[in-house]
Order: sequence, then structure tokens, then C-alpha cells
Amino acid sequence: MIVMKFGGTSVESAAAIERVAAIVKARADDHPIVVVSAMGKTTNKLLAIANSAISGKREDFIRQIHDLRDFHSREARRVVPLAHRAELDRTLDDHFQEMTELVKGIAVLGELTPRSIDAISSYIVSLAFEHFGLPAVHLDSRRVIITDRRHTQAAPIFPETYKRLAETIPLLAEHKVVVMGGFIASTEDGVTSTLGRGGSDFTASIVGAGINAKEIQIWTDVDGMLTADPTIFEGGHRVKTISFEEAAELAYFGAKVLHPSTVIPAIERNIPVLILNSRKPEIAGTRIVSESVHCENVVKSIACKRRITLVNVHSTRMFMAHGFLRRIFEIFDRHETSVDMVATSEVSVSLTIDNTAQAARICKELSDFSSVEMEPDQSIVCLVGENIRYTPGVAARVFGALRDMNIRMISQGASLLNLSIVVAEKDLRHAVASLHAEFFSELDPAVFG
Repeated sequence: MIVMKFGGTSVESAAAIERVAAIVKARADDHPIVVVSAMGKTTNKLLAIANSAISGKREDFIRQIHDLRDFHSREARRVVPLAHRAELDRTLDDHFQEMTELVKGIAVLGELTPRSIDAISSYIVSLAFEHFGLPAVHLDSRRVIITDRRHTQAAPIFPETYKRLAETIPLLAEHKVVVMGGFIASTEDGVTSTLGRGGSDFTASIVGAGINAKEIQIWTDVDGMLTADPTIFEGGHRVKTISFEEAAELAYFGAKVLHPSTVIPAIERNIPVLILNSRKPEIAGTRIVSESVHCENVVKSIACKRRITLVNVHSTRMFMAHGFLRRIFEIFDRHETSVDMVATSEVSVSLTIDNTAQAARICKELSDFSSVEMEPDQSIVCLVGENIRYTPGVAARVFGALRDMNIRMISQGASLLNLSIVVAEKDLRHAVASLHAEFFSELDPAVFG
């Protein structure tokens, strides 16, 4: 069995769903389990509905819900067999009625939980597969993915989830393609929960681990992992093979092609993860494996984390005093704000955060024993590669490539797989282009496409 996850852009229209059906059909002998995200930009549309509801704009959110229902109906009718149209209409009516009731209570809840949309998308895809001659069965993810009760960012309860997956999916997949919605799950008492935005990748990895899949395929709209973020630098090269450790570092530091949590269940079960392009299925993509991948290049890829804030904490009163770092990080912990990079001296600490929701309160508490300066509009540029730990002079090459700009902070990660710097957001594109020219002027053909 293999797991194939298709993102929202891969199922955004009838034509896209037809492409997905052809890709799955070509792999039918591997007994695929298909995990799909919400169609198109549905999650963004849900957030727009939520904002309208919170603002009390009833006419706006009612219109937006109707538009969203019409979009799903219009695209579904192009790929769903005529015999299933009545069933389709009933299902759409049920789900969007549930959504309307949810939105009416949004002023109290303060958010919209998109519990219906992922179920709708996977249901439509399962019917479409039948239309294209691919026997399929829809499995509601809430039956098999069990989580704790943490709101919008639920954590799977793995023993129970793996038990249910192993008991349910192999029998269904023996003769049909199993289609599931990503992102959604349920608590042990049956209340719908969500794995967080981007959680469809996580769903695919959980399913793959639960059934001990041969491989987990993440189908998206890029050719795989690249040597640089294509939205920042267009001259990147495809990485053919990369280790789990390197992929996790890249994901954490901004590589949008992979959700940071995706690799965790796969690592534990030693299941390869493939990143593939649903618009170019002939391209081999990127294969992520557990073992180290030999590479002649020092760096495998450059990741970026944009719109971060640099926090500088300084206190001469803490010179030679123990507990300085503890006091600082207790404050960040209390306000549930994670820290990415840290650099320290005897009397000062510099660190970066990407969530500034609690910045004012953090700053106020830090000011009780130190002076605090916050610098917004910064970016982390992270060079990732297993050879960094063994190669002398990497930092010198970084500073040489960026000799004409100000580097605010530099850190080699505890994993020894990455070397990260902080530059101003305005310098980001130039920094990435300069570093790419420095480290990828020659390529190891065994690793890069």
C-alpha cells in the first residue's frame, strides 16, 4: 500500500481532479490510499467567512457560504456520475447547513472550524474516481484519526489511531481506492478536531505509519524540494534525495513544500516520503529517506523564514549572575511564544520570534530586569546540509557572499545540520541569490536535478 496526498491546488477544479484520477489510476496496483485537502483556496475562503461573521456582516457571510457551496457543486458536477448527483446534492446540503449553523455562532466561538469542507472535498474526489473508472470508497478521517482536545492544533493519540487505521484501511484498500480528507480528526468522544493549517500532510504521514505503507507521496504544485524557495529565488535546482533530518530542518525554517510535522511518523516507521508535482507527474520529485545522503556539495538547500522579529535583551545587572536565561525563557513560555534562534553573551541575549501577538506583554515583563529592543521586518536565511558539520570555513564563505549587507545574527543549529543568519527583510532576495551563487555554482549530479 502507498499513501498519496493531494493538496488543495491539485483538486482545485474538475480538470485538476481528472489529472489526480489519472495519477492514482497509474498506481492502482500499489493499493493507494488517497488523502486530499480542501479544494482550491477553500481554507482562505473559510477565513474570509469567519472575518465577516466576527464583524457582524451577516449578508456577506451568507453570500460567501452560498458562493462556496456553488463552487463545490459546479466543479463536482463535471466529474461526478449522473447516478450520484442526487446523493451529491444531499451531502452538499447537509454539510453547508452545518456550516451555516456554525457561522451563526461564530461571534461566541471567535473562529470558524472548517470541519465540513475537508469531508466534502474527499467525498467529491471519491465519486469522481468512480466516474473515471477507478473503484473508490470514501472513509471519514474522523473514524480513524483520534486526537486530544487541543483546540485547532490537536495532537494525535497514536496508539488508538494506529489501531483503528490498521483495522480499517487494509480491508477497504484490497479492492478499492480509499479516499480520506486531510486536516480533520476527532476526539475520543467523537467531537471533530483539527490538526492545524497544513495538517493534511500530517494526516498522510499518520495514515502511512498506521498501515506501514511502502511510501508516502505528497503531491503538490512544485517539482519537489529545491535548492532555494522559488518565491524568493527562481534559479533553484531540484533536490533528488535528502535525509529526514535535513528535510525537517528545511521544513521548520520555512520550506513550504513540506509541513514540519509530516516527517515525524514517517521517521519512526522508516517510511520514505516523496514530494511530487501533480501537474508534471513524469518528474521524479524529491525522495526523503531516513539514512544520510552523500553529497559533494556542502549545502543541500536554502530555506527562509520571513517576517520575523529580532528581540535584543540586555542587562548589565545580570553580569556573572545565574538565572538570566531562565528568567527570559520563562517569560516566553508563559506567553506561549516560541523562539527560533538564540545568541547569548554574559549580559545580553538576542533571539527571534515569528509570532508577535504577545510581544507587548513579553517586552513589559522583560523590562523589569533589562533593556529590550525589538526589530521587526527581519528574515532568517537557513543553509541546510549534513556536510556543514564536517566542512571548515562555511561561515567565512557566508560572510564573504554577503559582504555588502548587514548580518544581524548568526547561529549554527544544535543539530549541526544548519547555519542560520538574520538579515533585514529588504535584503532577503539579494542574500539568497548571493548564497545560492556561492554554494551551488557546481552540483553533485547524484543529488541534484
